Amino acid sequence: MFKIFSVTFIAFIFIGCGGSNSPKINYKLFQSVDENQATLVQTGKDKRYCIRCGMDLVKYYKTSHSAEINHKHTQYCSIHCLEEHLGKGITLKNPMVVDVTTLKLIPVNSANYVVGSSKKGTMSKVSKYAFLKLEDAKKFQKLYGGKIMNFQETLDEAKKDFKYYR
Repeated sequence: MFKIFSVTFIAFIFIGCGGSNSPKINYKLFQSVDENQATLVQTGKDKRYCIRCGMDLVKYYKTSHSAEINHKHTQYCSIHCLEEHLGKGITLKNPMVVDVTTLKLIPVNSANYVVGSSKKGTMSKVSKYAFLKLEDAKKFQKLYGGKIMNFQETLDEAKKDFKYYR
């Protein structure tokens, strides 16, 4: 009996793990982009990872923020990690955020954030996605809900996300 089970199990492995006809499942998150679409501002072997938490910046690219600290370019997976760094007394120069529409980095003060959409957030249950053009933010809001806010309002929302852990 054990022999029959073993042979059957092994046969299923070889048949079921099959080649090119196997359906491919896409586990890509809304926040994710292909690596060639991401602008990574950091250098070195860890350039692909958030400076605060180590999360993959390509996987969480659409919520990515960047800034300059002491003439060094840094990148964060989310506004939460950026906010947490600010909370440590760090002064950031030229803070930027990814525009969801173009995937380009834009100044945070030019961004229209959609906060609380039905799309999942990064490092937070409350999503925060940025757009350079107000019309793009409104289109996203119409599809997925949320409230349009500026950078400071969005940063204040991010501070609320983890207020019980501070």
